[in-house]
Parts: sequence; structure tokens; C-alpha cells
Amino acid sequence: MEQFRGKPRLPSFLLPKRYDLNLKPDLTACKFSGTVRISVDVVIDTRFIVLNAVELSVDSNSIQFISQIDSKVLEPLGIELFEDDEILVLEFAESLPIGVGILCIAFDGTLNDAMKGFYRSTYEHHGEKKNMAVTQFEPVDARHCFPCWDEPAFKATFKITMQVPAELVALSNMPIVEEKVDGNLKTVCYLESPVMSTYLVAVVVGLFDYIEDHTPDGTNVRVYCQVGKTNQGKFALDVAVKTLVLYKEYFAVPYSLPKLDMIAIPDFAFGAMENYGLVTYREADLLYDDKHSAAANKQRVAIVVAHELAHQWFGNLVTMEWWTHLWLNEGFATWVSYLATDILFPEWTIWTQFLDQITEGLRLDGLAESHPIEVEINYAGEIDEIFDAISYKKGASVIRMLQSYLGPECFQRGLASYIKRFACSNAKTKDLWTVLEEESGEPVNKLMNSWTKQKGYPVVSAKLRDQKLELQQSQFLLSGSHGDGQWIVPITLCCGSYDARRNFLLQTKSEAHDIKEYLGCSISEDRLSDENRSTCAWIKLNVDQTGFYRVKYDEDLLTRLQCAIECKGLSATDRYAILEDSYALCMACEQSLTSLLSLMGAYKEELDYTVLSNLINISYKVEKIVADAAPELLDGVKLFLINLFQYPATRLGWDPRQGESHLDSMLRGEILTALALFGHDVTINEARRRFNAFLDDRNTPLLPPDLRRATYAAVMQNVSTSRRVGYESLLRVYRETDLSQEKTRILGSLASCPDPNIILEVLNFLLSSEVRKQDAVFGLAVSVEGREIAWKWLKDNWDHIFKTWGSGHLITRFIRSIVSPFSSERKVKEVEEFFATRNKPSFARTLKQSIEWVRINANWVRSIQKEKDLAAAVEKETLF
Repeated sequence: MEQFRGKPRLPSFLLPKRYDLNLKPDLTACKFSGTVRISVDVVIDTRFIVLNAVELSVDSNSIQFISQIDSKVLEPLGIELFEDDEILVLEFAESLPIGVGILCIAFDGTLNDAMKGFYRSTYEHHGEKKNMAVTQFEPVDARHCFPCWDEPAFKATFKITMQVPAELVALSNMPIVEEKVDGNLKTVCYLESPVMSTYLVAVVVGLFDYIEDHTPDGTNVRVYCQVGKTNQGKFALDVAVKTLVLYKEYFAVPYSLPKLDMIAIPDFAFGAMENYGLVTYREADLLYDDKHSAAANKQRVAIVVAHELAHQWFGNLVTMEWWTHLWLNEGFATWVSYLATDILFPEWTIWTQFLDQITEGLRLDGLAESHPIEVEINYAGEIDEIFDAISYKKGASVIRMLQSYLGPECFQRGLASYIKRFACSNAKTKDLWTVLEEESGEPVNKLMNSWTKQKGYPVVSAKLRDQKLELQQSQFLLSGSHGDGQWIVPITLCCGSYDARRNFLLQTKSEAHDIKEYLGCSISEDRLSDENRSTCAWIKLNVDQTGFYRVKYDEDLLTRLQCAIECKGLSATDRYAILEDSYALCMACEQSLTSLLSLMGAYKEELDYTVLSNLINISYKVEKIVADAAPELLDGVKLFLINLFQYPATRLGWDPRQGESHLDSMLRGEILTALALFGHDVTINEARRRFNAFLDDRNTPLLPPDLRRATYAAVMQNVSTSRRVGYESLLRVYRETDLSQEKTRILGSLASCPDPNIILEVLNFLLSSEVRKQDAVFGLAVSVEGREIAWKWLKDNWDHIFKTWGSGHLITRFIRSIVSPFSSERKVKEVEEFFATRNKPSFARTLKQSIEWVRINANWVRSIQKEKDLAAAVEKETLF
């Protein structure tokens, strides 16, 4: 049996075809028992059966293999459960008959508190705390609930039966076909499912209300939630019904199940999970309260619902063959969710907001410790870490880049062909490229392999010499060094206006183009003066940021673009991209902070939500790095940043206007939060006034949901150990609300306090029973003043933190949030020493990435300290 240990994948001696699964959860004792009869096809001569199981007690007397050929019953000689390898190995005295047979196993287990496998979530009903039973099987946790072939390629049908307390609701992937009540228990039988992977199996048992609707072709759609919250499910229900109709048309394949249930779970580690026909969500990502949810919450619900429903085609109907191809699921669902949201809510300009997805992908992929989109997985413990910005956001970005290159109609036809060809089976990345290549006639395999099989991306340097535009690509790294990667880069560029636009593929390290011949324009190479700034010609590469790469302009080209920004001659997406690329180049020490501050000043009259939101995030980082590199300039930098946001702040004001846009509602809160955190006294005082009114009346119009995050953060700026009243008032609001979105707003605000002693109290509060496990990570983004106390807290509480969160992906948030903001080699050594004996495969990649961020920050600090003109530049910029 030892020969099966240490293997990344199960042997293929047997192929599961059908599971007949019976589960009986005990919600009082937090235990469960079950039986499974698995129809298998024995395809290779063997005496062994190897399948997955972990943390289950298997009844050895129940195990038998029944041949369907001659009804012969075989019982195993040896039964071994290897917990480290998460496999159950059965050895028989003779070879199993080739052909179909049935494997029978009885088992029992514990409803755990780890938010994975078959677990317990808690809720209150009429003031009484109750348990519900929930499953979360992705990526590899069905094995915690029942013995199975727990790999995506082993698809099978599932016939599920549940025995539960008679008063509770019991849901699974398929509709109920029979329900029998026997005293206090009822047996619930579900329709047999189509073929699917084990990670998509789901059951939920608890006390729920629901609301429902139907698609035009009769699919029943329901939103389940805690009793009394059904009104909060109406928005998600409406989005779901419309999205199913939209996807049916887009993919040219109907939704494949007779019903779709979506359910809000109080304790849930991920945002949501696309279980076939029974999609599970965090409450904050499914429920929307008209009175107490912010505009950002509404947008989040729409995007998450659209994402999970996209999986019903991309992931559930057509499934990745192995976790190496996870991005096929997540990258596509992310991209398609924006497509759907844009159709349903065009006023949100969601494709402009998609730039945030690209940016998060670019920032993570700028690390040497990044990974390719197609990443080798050799151990189950490695899988959680690739549910990251590479699989989701870089994946979505390269899909958008390909769609832009092939054209939307061709791309849509290719996707529909791909889904039809691989429906009810598994696919690899190359399968998708092959179909798109057939549909388009373009060399998609060759083009895309450079983006999915190697990590990183290029920076394209642009210089203008003698009316020739010289382009050169090299791998961009935030460390400032350059890797040796090379890509086939889809270049888009325009000159002076969006009318003169060209596209081509950059397939070599460098090339040059005559701009008059190629673009039909010329650019004076004279230095810009105040007189000609308003009429200066400019060249913009990567138009509308459809390509997953950065652009480094020479000084003259960048100055011309800065003029175009000031003169409002560029689109919002291009204004965003120029700022983002300059920020990244500054962090990589390829551009000065002096130059970045000058560019930021060009945005002083910016009003676009997405551009300003990124400008705010960059401003936070600039403030923090200046605090480390040149603390004597910090007050001046804060004043510059406060002045930078005065124009939009004045235009928006504090009070929402009747009929104002969704984007203005979101922007107001972000602008006011930034002003509060930068220490703007007028903002902080007004926030305190409104907060006091809110404490007296929770329904006061002075503090609508979109203002609360800003107000709470402002209140915490004046909190200290000797002035605790604001902190204690926020804790009181936290304890009184049952809205998950409000609780996470408060947790995120508490950590912004500048007093380290209060920060320590906040961090300890995160570990208390008052904070649900999945919400603790919202309170980890501490102020600059709180970084050292947070690091000490992490070390002092590591054993408890790892025991509580170490089995899932949330442990990575603790490490990343607390380690990454530092900026010294001394801290690198401290971190390496602490984790030298504590590192685990489940967070090894995150730890390396976090240490790399510290080194990047340290390099940036050294570079800033060498800038001779920075002090004068800060003084100048504060006067604009």
C-alpha cells in the first residue's frame, strides 16, 4: 500500500460513474454519518482501490466490492487510511473483475468549524443560537464528507439522500423528488444529477426563508436566507434571473439544470461557491438592504452573482481537467461577470472599473514570486494559494486582451463552440485555444502560450527619435530588475486623437515605426513650453488598457501625455493607465517620486470614479512610503494629497443629490475616507457631527450607508487610549447590527486608528467570538503607526491563528496584510527567522511574496532618499 503515498494524483485503475450518497447530519452533536455506493468501471487489472478520504471514520465491516458481471462480493484484506496523503487504500486478495462494479462504504465524521468540507455555521433564531450544516468542497474537500475520487476529471452522477430534522430545510444540487416524515426526522431524496466533479456537490441544512422567480423558459430560481431577511434577497434574485437569460443567449447553450438555488451562509470562507444548482454565498455578497447597504455593496452583489452563474457553464458544464487549469474556471467567470454586469447596468461603466482587475493582476504578476496562469500543482495543499489575482484577474485580463484582438463576435462564436464540444466533460487550456483558432483563423495557441505558460508580463518602452517610434519589450519586475521573458504583444497606439489608431503584434524584443508613414501624424521634437502645452500632440500605447502590459514613455512623451490629461484630451481608461504605469515604474525605481507627484497633480480636476479610486489607492501608498523614506516631508505630502482631492470633494459634498449616479455615490465615500485618513480637519469634524447624530438615530438622513465607512474611519483618527469614546461607540454599533456589510465596514475602520495601543485592542477583538472567522481579515489593514504592534501580535498569537485559519486560504491574508507593508531588510530577517520553523505548503508562496514586497519597499525607500529635488517638489506641489 505504501506505493500509493506521496502521489499528486490518484491512479486511474477505476473510474467512478455514479454515487448513491446518503447523509445524516446531527446538528446538536455536530456529527454526521453516511453511506456511499459508488458505481465504478474497473479498466485496469488491479487488486487495489485508491480513493480520497480524510478525517472520516470508515466502518471496515461495511466495505465491499460487488461485481455487476457475476454478483460476486469481494471484501478487502487490508484497509489503510493515510491521513497525510488524504487517501483510503483498499487491498483485495484477488484482482477486481474488469468492468462495472459497486463499492460500498459506511462512514461518519464531524461537522467541523473550519468552513471547509462538511461544516457547522451558526445563526440566531428568536434570540436562540442554532447550527446549520453546510458544505464547501472546492478545491479538494469533498473527501472530508464522503470517500470519493476527489479530482475534477473524475466526473460522475450523484443520487443524494438526506436524513434531517423534520422542521429544517434541506437543499442539494438537484430538486427534491420525495420527502418522507418519520416522527422528528424526514428523509429527503433528490433527483439524480448530471455528471459533475465532486467539488461541485453541495448540501445545506438549516432554517431558511426564500423568495423565488422563474426564467422565461421555466427555470425556478430561489434566494434562501435567514428567516426575516428575504427582502434583502430581491436584488440578487432579479440579477440571477436576467443573467441566466443573458448567458443562455451568449453561450448558445441553455442552463442545464431544472432549478437554481442561491443561499446566504453566515460563516463562509470564500465570497461565494458555484456548486451546480446550489450556489452558496457569504451574506454580504448575496443580500442587499436598501436602507443600510452602500452602492458598492450593490455592485459587489451583482458582479458576484454574475460570476457564480457564469460557472454553471464555464466550470460546471465544462470543467478543467486538473487544477493547473483553474484559471479556465475563474478567469473566464471573472471576465464574463463584467460582460453581464455591463449589459444589466450600463450606467455603471463597469468595463472602466475592470481596470482595477487588470491592475491587481499586474501588481501581483510583477513579483519574481508570481506564477504562470497555468501553474503546476503537485500537492493538494498547494491549490488554495492559486485562488489568487493571477488565476482570477490576470486570467480575466488576458481573455479580454484576446477578445479585443479577435473581435467580440468571433470570440463569442468560439466560446459557444467550445462549450458545445466539451459539455459534460473536462478540458485543458489548449482545448480552448484550439477551438478559438479554428473559429478565427488566427494563431491563438502561439499568441496565448506566451501569456499563460510563463509568469510575468512585459513593459514596452517607447521613445521618439527622428520621427520614429522605437519600441522595446522586457519583462517588468517591481524589484527594478528585468527578467528574460518575451511575449507576443498586441500593440494598440494612437497619435494626437483617437481617430489615428493602429494595431499590430510586437513579436520581437524591439522594433521601430515611422509615425508619419504609419500613423499619418508628426510630432515636433522641440521642448514643450507653456505656450504650446494645450495643443501638443501625444502618442498613447495600449489604448484603453486592453493589453496586459505596462508602458514606459520617455520623458518627452510622458510630458505630452500629462498635458493631454490636463487638457482633458484622453479617455478615462487611458488616464487611469498612464497613472498606474507611472506608479509601478516609480515603485520599481525606474521613475522618480518627484515625477510621479507632478503627474498626480495633473488629476486635480479629475471626476471619473475609477480613475479617482485608483488615484486614492496610489495616494495611500505614497503617504506610507514617504513616512518611511522621508518622514520630514510627510506633512507636506499629506497637504498635497488633501489639495489634490478638494475639487471632486467640493463638487460632491457630503449630502447625496436626488437622482445622482451610482458612481457618484461610491466616489463620495472614497473621497471623504481619503481626506479623513490624510488628516483633513474639516472632514473629520463634519464626520464626528454626523456620527453623533447617527448614534442618536440609526435612521438619520445625515449618515446614509455610502458615508459610513468614511465617517467611521474619521472617528477613529481622534481615538486614543485617553479618548476612547469614538471607539467604544463603534463597537456598540457593531454589536447592535445584524447586517454583515455593516460589521465589515466597522472592522475595516477600527484598524485605521493611529494609536498602537488601540490597534492592539482591535486585533485582539478580531480573535474574539464576537467576530465571525471569515470577517477577521477585514481588520488587519492597520495604520502606519500600528505596523510594529501588529507584527508582534501576529507572532504572539501565531499558534492560535494557524490552528483557527491554517486549513484554508484565509491564513494567507494574515501574513500578507501584516508583513507586506514593511520596508526594511531588518524586517525581512525578522520574518524569515520567525517562519523558518513554521512554514507550511498552504502559505509558502504567500510568505515568499510578502517578503518580496518588503524588499521592493526597502529598495523604493533607498531610491526616494537619493532624490535631491523631492523636498522642493513637495513644496511646489502643495501650492497648486
